[in-house]
Amino acid sequence: MGARYTIKVPATSANIGPGFDVMGLSLSLYLKVVAEVGKTEGPVRIVYEGADSDGLSVDPRVNLITRTALYVLECHGIKEFPKATTVRVQNNIPLGRGLGSSGAAVVAGVLLADAVGGLRLQQQRMLDYCLMIEHHPDNVAAALVGGFVASYLTAVERPGGIPASEPTSSAISDGATAPPPENIAHFLRLGCSPKIKAVAIIPQFELATSKARAALPDSYKTADVVFNLQRLAVLTTALGSEVLDPWLIFRAMEDKVHQPYRMHLIPGLPEVLSAFNPDNTPGLLGICLSGAGPTILALAMDNFDQIADSIRAVFARQPTSVETKYEVLDIVSDGATCTKE
Repeated sequence: MGARYTIKVPATSANIGPGFDVMGLSLSLYLKVVAEVGKTEGPVRIVYEGADSDGLSVDPRVNLITRTALYVLECHGIKEFPKATTVRVQNNIPLGRGLGSSGAAVVAGVLLADAVGGLRLQQQRMLDYCLMIEHHPDNVAAALVGGFVASYLTAVERPGGIPASEPTSSAISDGATAPPPENIAHFLRLGCSPKIKAVAIIPQFELATSKARAALPDSYKTADVVFNLQRLAVLTTALGSEVLDPWLIFRAMEDKVHQPYRMHLIPGLPEVLSAFNPDNTPGLLGICLSGAGPTILALAMDNFDQIADSIRAVFARQPTSVETKYEVLDIVSDGATCTKE
C-alpha cells in the first residue's frame, strides 16, 4: 500500500443567535475521511461507512468531498486523483440538520486535495478554497480552525463551473480551475469557557439551507439590525468570561434577523425559544437555532440531559409529533486535522 491519510473535521453550529453568517462553534462530532493511495493502477473508489450516508453519491465528480478536492487539485494543474485511491468516509454529522455537514465535507475535500496532491497549503489559503464553494464563512471557519470563531467574507466573484455546496447532486464542471483570490475571508478565535457544553436537540427531518435562506426577507428594520448588533457585541465576550452570567448570555443569544422568519419551517420552534430561561431551567445559558436548523442548540453548564428532555418534550407534543434525538457535545478547540500514516 502507498500513503494513507486520515482527515477529521468537527461539526459546527453557526449563528449562535444574533451572529447570522458571522459566528460558529466547533463541536465534538466528526466527519472522518481515510484516503488510501495505492501503488498500482486502479479506479478511484468512495466507500461510506456508518449512519446517515444513504443516497450520497460515490461518483468522485459528484460527491461533495471529492469534487471539492478535484477543484483544488485542478487549480494546481492536477487533473485527477492518484490512481487506485480509495476514499473511506465515516460521517457522524447528521445531514441537513444545521450542524455544518456540508461545510465539514468542503473542509475535508480541501484537506484531501492538499494531502494527495502534496500542495502544502497554509490554513488561510485552505479557507479561501473552502469559501469559493461554501459561500459563507461561519461554518467552514469554525470547522477548519476550531473553537468559538467570528469571521467575515470580502466581496468575491465566483466564475462559472466552481462547485457549490448546494445542491449536492451537482457535478463539478470541466475546466473549473479558477483559484480563489487570496485572503477572501478573515477570522478571529474568541474565548469560550470550558464550563460550557452544547446540547444539540436534533429533529429527525432535514431542512435544506437553501429553503431556510429563502424564508429570509430582502431587507430589515433598522431597529432589528441594532437589536442583533447589541447582543452580538456582548456575546463575543460573555461566553469567555471566567464567571458566566446566565441571564446576560441568554439575552445576548436572542435574535431578530433569521429565527423569526424560520418559525414556520420547524414545528415547535416558537415554543422552544420562548418557554425556557435560566430561572425555570437550571444550568441553561442560552438557546437558539443551530445554523439554518432544524437542530436546536442549548448552551449549558449543568443538567444537560434534563435540558434536552424538556426541549424534546416540546417537539413531541406538537400536532405533528416531531421525533428527536440529542447529543451533549464539547466545544472543541481543535479544528480539522490531517495525519499521514
